[in-house]
Amino acid sequence: MRLATLPALLALNLARVNVHAHHQRDEFHQQPLGMDLVDVDVATEPWTSKYGAQVDLGYTGPLSFSHLPYSRCLDDGAARFDIGLLGMPFDTTTSYRPGARFGPFAIRAGSRRQGTGRSTLAWGTSPEELGAGLLDCGDIPLSAYDNAKALDQMEAAYSTLLARPVRGGATAAYKPSTAAFAIDGKEHPRLVTLGGDHTIVLPILRSLNKVYGPVSVIHFDAHLDTWAPLPGTVGQERITHGSFFAIAAEEGLMTNTSVHAGIRCQMNGKQDIEHDDSVGFQVISTDDIDDYGIVQVVKKIRERIGSSPVYLSLDIDVVDPGMAPATGTPEPGGWTTREVKRILRGLSGLNFVGADIVEVAPAYDNADITGIAAADIVYDFLAMMQLDIPPVPHVGPFSKADLLL
Repeated sequence: MRLATLPALLALNLARVNVHAHHQRDEFHQQPLGMDLVDVDVATEPWTSKYGAQVDLGYTGPLSFSHLPYSRCLDDGAARFDIGLLGMPFDTTTSYRPGARFGPFAIRAGSRRQGTGRSTLAWGTSPEELGAGLLDCGDIPLSAYDNAKALDQMEAAYSTLLARPVRGGATAAYKPSTAAFAIDGKEHPRLVTLGGDHTIVLPILRSLNKVYGPVSVIHFDAHLDTWAPLPGTVGQERITHGSFFAIAAEEGLMTNTSVHAGIRCQMNGKQDIEHDDSVGFQVISTDDIDDYGIVQVVKKIRERIGSSPVYLSLDIDVVDPGMAPATGTPEPGGWTTREVKRILRGLSGLNFVGADIVEVAPAYDNADITGIAAADIVYDFLAMMQLDIPPVPHVGPFSKADLLL
């Protein structure tokens, strides 16, 4: 008896597998649909009757920001929100350490202990109490191989969600906020974007421009990010996480009343500041907080922005790397997490049309401290964007006289 060749044996086995799978599919489809579906009264089952509802703990359950309701909003035309959270997992225009494509995951993971319905002494309220309908809209599936395509995907996704009808509030406390600035005079939802490297702001500004025209930008960062594209670069190569604001200025996406906060990077010379000024920014350095104080920093930002529609972009490297090490381009000597949070509270009441937090790269983190800090800052965004004025200081054992000492 002659043995079959190896190719023949493989073909025979594959045929058997296919026939077996075909019979299984036929048997499955022959089952009457719903034959085994019966209503179960969970109240009588051992778990529910003894312990109650199956609730998610701080460290369990599906991964959405602060356990918010989750939807793939780009697929779900019925999804309604006033403020949505949207991930942009992109990091292929970085100049130093990559890894921010994992930022949306790290920020959501860092948020699992917190809840948007829980208030703090600093805010005196919570994002949910302020009334906006909050929804985690998931992540945009972005190309990791074609930067031009990825930026177009970001713009298409952001524009899609900006055009969605708002929910109109989850409670009666909700206040409309964007119709007064929109070109069409209609209320548009706002997005808090989880980056991703900082280049994601360019397609965001392109999308916002279609709805609001040029906007002012409050930019928290260790770096200017207004550097002109390098000589000799053309096309997509001109767009990086250090040049995107220069490109945005070329495209007329911003006003000339934007402001940096927390700058401390090394520069090539005074021409960098001169170019930055031509792009439309004023600079508040990291050291200014020591020389003038937090109150003056907040005052200068508010004076610069005025009543214009404003977009806030926060690079996590504005925080000192001792407190937020997980970032692509760390710079020593940054602000503390507490100082950044205090400034954000002072910006409440400006006409925010959106916000982001970027450059969280969890591969460089220790004990998740950067992801946790970033998540806490996002919580501040959700409160800051809904308030008409900054919250009053916590009323404790101190008096006005104490403030004068």
